[in-house]
Amino acid sequence: MPELILTRHGQSLWNAENRFTGWVDVPLSERGRAEATIASCKLRDYRVDVCYTSLLFRAMETAVICLTECDDICGGKTPIFKHDADDPNWHGWDHYKVDPSKELPIFPSPALDERYYGDLQGLNKTETAAEFGAEQVQRWRRSFDVRPPGGESLEDTMHRSVPYFQNRILPHIKQGENVLISAHGNSLRSILMYLDDLSSEEVVKLELATGVPIVYELDQTAKVLNKKILDQ
Repeated sequence: MPELILTRHGQSLWNAENRFTGWVDVPLSERGRAEATIASCKLRDYRVDVCYTSLLFRAMETAVICLTECDDICGGKTPIFKHDADDPNWHGWDHYKVDPSKELPIFPSPALDERYYGDLQGLNKTETAAEFGAEQVQRWRRSFDVRPPGGESLEDTMHRSVPYFQNRILPHIKQGENVLISAHGNSLRSILMYLDDLSSEEVVKLELATGVPIVYELDQTAKVLNKKILDQ
């Protein structure tokens, strides 16, 4: 049966500083790179056919480490980032004769980006709670449909990540391919909500650790048969 692997990126430098990150493109910390390496070791016995990430570097960096620290995960293929032909910021400079048997494509997409935290981005979470009250900050962080000032709610994130998952990623599963998604706490919560049929009350309680893979075994209609969290 095809397998879907979801991995939140390793700890970023701003995770370590307890700051709201959102769409700020902060790289992994030393610990984050180690978490991604450990994730790769946990995935040693799995094979990946295609990978999807957000456009944010911490997710792409985690994907590359996961795929390359243990070579067997790629089945001898070379991971290569792919760019859509209609991307206005790409000019086709990477055009070459493709041999799919030797490549593992990685597709970055803004649909998988972290939730946009608006005016909170860059602020320390503890200091923000002291200024606005812990209850208000918790409402901004964990409510399903409440937006932080100038930002997105989890519901907003779901409306871009789940359709992308359905339209671009599920077809690989239905073809029997194994997929790795390296993304973020909230874009992954949205996909977990879809896969596990969670309510809006249940999904906001999900805590996703950095660098811990979640493996779904699916049938080719995308029905969930089994789920494992590789946290040991």
